[in-house]
Amino acid sequence: MKPAVIFLGLFLSVLHHCAAQSCGNETFSGDKLYASCSSLPYLNASLHWNYHPSNGTVDVAYRALQTSDGWVAWAINPNGSGMIGANAFLAFPGSNGTVTVYTTQLSSYGVLPSDVKNENLTFAVYSREAEYSGGYYTIYAALELPRNDTKQNTVWQASTTFSNGVPYGHPGGDNYKSQISLDFLSGQL
Repeated sequence: MKPAVIFLGLFLSVLHHCAAQSCGNETFSGDKLYASCSSLPYLNASLHWNYHPSNGTVDVAYRALQTSDGWVAWAINPNGSGMIGANAFLAFPGSNGTVTVYTTQLSSYGVLPSDVKNENLTFAVYSREAEYSGGYYTIYAALELPRNDTKQNTVWQASTTFSNGVPYGHPGGDNYKSQISLDFLSGQL
């Protein structure tokens, strides 16, 4: 009797885990594979990752529904929640027709177009690239988790607003809600 109860418990746990990860069926170019994913609660986005405990790094793929003339962003805020203090990866259409990826730090709500620049983040970024396909932008990055802490505050955005060729501003509503605390080890939100 006990083995049947244990099996049933394990089966239900796996079933619940699979149901919660509707993002698990997404595929990526170059046959990139990710062990974990989370369907984010706002802006039709998902985050996929591989955590490497030996060196405190993570490979991520952030995917979000957006028009080809819009932009998306995903960020870690190492010192708080929300936009202020966020270290962001932005993907948007470049002037040469390819997808451009910036890394930028957001220090206030009063961001000016000149504040959106390609710069180093407060943690190491080992690689970054992005693509647009099938109505989705996907940002790929390999980065060091700040303070070697698996629990991080994350923020994401999407908009079609630009100024001087760079992403600038976003609407309210769900855009203001697009933040979670995520544990890259356990996958818990």
